Amino acid sequence: MNKKCLLCSGALIPDNIIFKLHNLPSSAQNIPDGNQVKEDNGIDLDLYQCNNCGLVQFDCEPVDYYKKVIRAGGETSTMINLRRKQYEKFINQFNLTGKKIIEIGCGKGEFLKVWKDFDVNASGIEYNSELVEIAINNGLNVKQFFVDDENSVIPDGPFDAFCQFNFLEHQPYPNEMIKGIYNNLKDNGVGLVTVPSLEYILQYNGYYELIRDHIAYYSKETLSLLFQKNGFEVLSISTVNRDTHEIIVRKRSKIDVSNWNKNFNCLKQEFDNYCEEFKNKKIAVWGASHQGFTLIPTMELSNKVEYIIDSAVFKQGKFAPSSHVKIVEPDYFYKNPVDSILIVAPGYTDEIASIIKEKFGKNIDIRTLRSNHLEKL
Repeated sequence: MNKKCLLCSGALIPDNIIFKLHNLPSSAQNIPDGNQVKEDNGIDLDLYQCNNCGLVQFDCEPVDYYKKVIRAGGETSTMINLRRKQYEKFINQFNLTGKKIIEIGCGKGEFLKVWKDFDVNASGIEYNSELVEIAINNGLNVKQFFVDDENSVIPDGPFDAFCQFNFLEHQPYPNEMIKGIYNNLKDNGVGLVTVPSLEYILQYNGYYELIRDHIAYYSKETLSLLFQKNGFEVLSISTVNRDTHEIIVRKRSKIDVSNWNKNFNCLKQEFDNYCEEFKNKKIAVWGASHQGFTLIPTMELSNKVEYIIDSAVFKQGKFAPSSHVKIVEPDYFYKNPVDSILIVAPGYTDEIASIIKEKFGKNIDIRTLRSNHLEKL
């Protein structure tokens, strides 16, 4: 039975297995003791690459503790020094002094406590209650919580920034998690995320890096795609500590179209004045373009335009969508003359104006739409 890609939900093709692993540990954390070791058995896993997005992933259920953060080397000097350097750069790059930062999946707070060296308001969320208790007892601001989907509301949000370290590769629903994080950030909120590097595994042919816990193996390309498709712009992606991707993202701003209404109202006034000027005369449009098709009904010109002239034979004899104004050939003018022609064909205005003057005489009134206003030629 086909499974779905974790990233793009495209079907994983059965014959697209790129690597088979036999007798693999069933998990990296459920280590058997003396009483359990006789019952411990390896598992077989198939590694796939999605044909659509390219994500490399296991075709299996995640480990039962995938929501819990477990860090064996979280308090080593190597990791603490790396986080300190990352934090300092992150704060300076985005002016985060005094701002609210949330760590998504903070374990017992190994990396969260490093934020105390900086002037920020840092807190964390962790799924496992025992780890939350340890963190709180160590004086850290940690809540028991997990970002399941886009409707997840993180306590004390929204936040100016978030961070997450080597947790995303465990997640069977990465899109839902990233959408949830997005919805808990302020406008222009930023993020610092790390995951194991697929490129590192490929470079050294390190099949031994594969473990069921890491259900997904992100390349720079697929990691970028994950954030881009869920509302973020990727500002940078690099390699840290030899085997890890670091991606810096920012919540994508919504396009500002507030001036569109202003422009619409200004154009409407100009077109109303134009129609009033030719109230007892006839108007035609030159250009069966998408601009003209939109302009005529939205400016309420459907009953005020005699016809649309267009040189494209395949358009002639048809009717404009919505407005239903007839489209005709240029010579139609001779039998049905008009007093003014409105050119709506960006890029061809000057050429069409010359044709009108040459064919129909220089006395005909010619108007054109120049970006955001009507102009008389």
